[in-house]
Amino acid sequence: MSRRNSSVEPSAFAHPEDLRSHSRRARAEVEFEEQAVLGALFGDFDANLVHLENRLGVFISARGNKVVIEGTDDDVARTRAVLQAMHQKLLTGQELDTGMIESIIAMSNEPTLDGIVSKDPEQAPQVMIRTRRKTIVPRSPGQVPYMHQLSRNDIIFALGPAGTGKTYLAVAQAVSQLITGSVQRLILSRPAVEAGEKIGFLPGDMKEKVDPFLRPLYDALNDCMPPEQVERHIASGVIEIAPIAFMRGRTLADAFVILDEAQNTTREQMKMFLTRFGQNSRMVICGDPRQVDIPGGDAMSGLADAVHKLEGVEGIAVSRFTAADVVRHPIVGRIVEAYEGPVE
Repeated sequence: MSRRNSSVEPSAFAHPEDLRSHSRRARAEVEFEEQAVLGALFGDFDANLVHLENRLGVFISARGNKVVIEGTDDDVARTRAVLQAMHQKLLTGQELDTGMIESIIAMSNEPTLDGIVSKDPEQAPQVMIRTRRKTIVPRSPGQVPYMHQLSRNDIIFALGPAGTGKTYLAVAQAVSQLITGSVQRLILSRPAVEAGEKIGFLPGDMKEKVDPFLRPLYDALNDCMPPEQVERHIASGVIEIAPIAFMRGRTLADAFVILDEAQNTTREQMKMFLTRFGQNSRMVICGDPRQVDIPGGDAMSGLADAVHKLEGVEGIAVSRFTAADVVRHPIVGRIVEAYEGPVE
């Protein structure tokens, strides 16, 4: 494993402005017993440690299985917690990429971090979703209560910008419940073409017309189940992916039902969808209230209307995400934050 020159004391690189003389300096040493994962923990040429230095304002040196952190009290404590969380994720078989590291950093000021990653390496994370292909744990503060809601509530509204994991986690929970037999089928839906479902001009049969608009749901499914199993379940009807118009007149029992891009439903469509709820079912309605594309621009979003009417009703939960919960590339969160303004 290649490393930086760790024989030089990290404080030698300190700039006077970075020493934060107004804060008490601290030094902490972290020792990792599981040396097999240290290469992935530190990164090529210690890239992960350098990333933490730049993001958290500390100085880090690595010698063998020991890491020394220098900085202010708060920064050292935060970096130590982030490193331990990164180490625990590697021990549970998860990949450690820049997105994951950024998510851990974002959560490092939250009281949820210790609850997500156990101090005991023998224990798995306390909040997780198991699927055929992976075990999924929260990657942002907002995902923690959302994952609890997915396992407990009958109807969940997930509101927030793209990239926060709203739909992905809902699909993962649906797959998990299908595997355990808690539900007998999955029904995934979204409005097609700006909620107006004007798809007649597109080539092909009905499936070929609507598939491009449902592709994100296919992608999430294929990430949680082997693709051949997904295709087999679709062919047998265990998994159904269809535009919201196909839900009319049905009762969806023993099913996990997900509506994506729900901000593009009209009030009538949303009422129709919600009243399809049947015995032993769960519904998740995902959308971004700031990204309404209903044709004409005058119709009120069915998502906003439903949340206004139903928030606080027993059995119904609302989860709200912000730019801080974006788990794609860090710049996506900054883009979302720059575009966000007061909701009218």
